[in-house]
Amino acid sequence: MTHLPLAGRTALVTGVSRRRGVGFAVARRLLTDGASVAIQHYQPHDLDQPWGGDDVDALVAELRDAAVGDARFMDVEADLRDGAAPGELVRVAVEALGGLDLLVCNHAKSGNDGAIHDMTAERLSAFWETNTRSTLLLTQAFAALHGGVAGGARPGDAARGAPLPGPVGHVIWMTSGQQDGPMRGEVAYAASKAALAGVTATVAAELLELGIVLNTVNPGPVNTGYLDSDSTDRDLGPLDEWRARTPFGRFGEPADPARLIAWLVSEEGSWVAGQVLKTDGGLSLY
Repeated sequence: MTHLPLAGRTALVTGVSRRRGVGFAVARRLLTDGASVAIQHYQPHDLDQPWGGDDVDALVAELRDAAVGDARFMDVEADLRDGAAPGELVRVAVEALGGLDLLVCNHAKSGNDGAIHDMTAERLSAFWETNTRSTLLLTQAFAALHGGVAGGARPGDAARGAPLPGPVGHVIWMTSGQQDGPMRGEVAYAASKAALAGVTATVAAELLELGIVLNTVNPGPVNTGYLDSDSTDRDLGPLDEWRARTPFGRFGEPADPARLIAWLVSEEGSWVAGQVLKTDGGLSLY
């Protein structure tokens, strides 16, 4: 019998709106590893991008077919800019799957960004609400399922409680390459992602008291369509020249971060905690 490292586990993956996206690759990998999976999608965001939207019905059908054995699958459309949406999304996923062991916060707002000279309160808030606030609220709702309560910590408090036998859940956040160098013209996006990388250690320490393991993944440059000549809004010439100089001569593919995430949320990856991990094939070294 094929080994299924996530058999019996339940997962929520956000930002699964395109078959070329990282979220789709993660959801498919978790399903083929035996997990039951709920996905969140929000096609209107992609319709405003150069790469356009996907056929969500076809996407859902492919993922449903990827489920193994008795594993369940469900999807829900949700606009995570709404402050109430994260908690409701977790509630719906738990109701459909019977519980929730894994949370992968893959969703992100991109586009309509700019340089520091272009920033407005509204633009900054839009990226904060989608990329940062909703991730924190999703994590809070997930933690509440495993015993998290408000008012449990003050500045400087040390961890309390007896040692735990093992993890009870896993959370994955997604950051970007803002720590590797400038991201000119993407100030709001880089700021929203830097906030997640910066607070990873703090939230990871708090979640560990419940037995929840949090890690943040920087997938590096992954071609989800925005690096193709027919679906990009940028000059690819310099990027193609840079890519050709790198050891493997390619950008990342969605399956690359998906493999790391599937390992991190498995029993084998559970000793890795509170880290910001980069999976980019060495691209950031060039």
